[in-house]
Amino acid sequence: MPKLILEVPTDVVDALRFPPDEAEGEIRRELALALYRRGVLSLGKARVLGQMDRWQFEQLLGERRVPRHYTAADLAEDIHHAHGDL
Repeated sequence: MPKLILEVPTDVVDALRFPPDEAEGEIRRELALALYRRGVLSLGKARVLGQMDRWQFEQLLGERRVPRHYTAADLAEDIHHAHGDL
């Protein structure tokens, strides 16, 4: 899939209550949170969208009280990687 470019109308951008230099980052984080909460993005992909490292995104999830989606398959994959089995 090609890169997605989202155009936000100027009047919407002007209505945001973020400092102009923080608007893009804030929108990215909000979108990442919303898509993760809905279960349509994994934690890893959501944090990439939000331009955050794993710990920053985990902290944001906690601050917003967003439950983590962590299945038995996720645990098995983490154990697999922890043992160095790539």
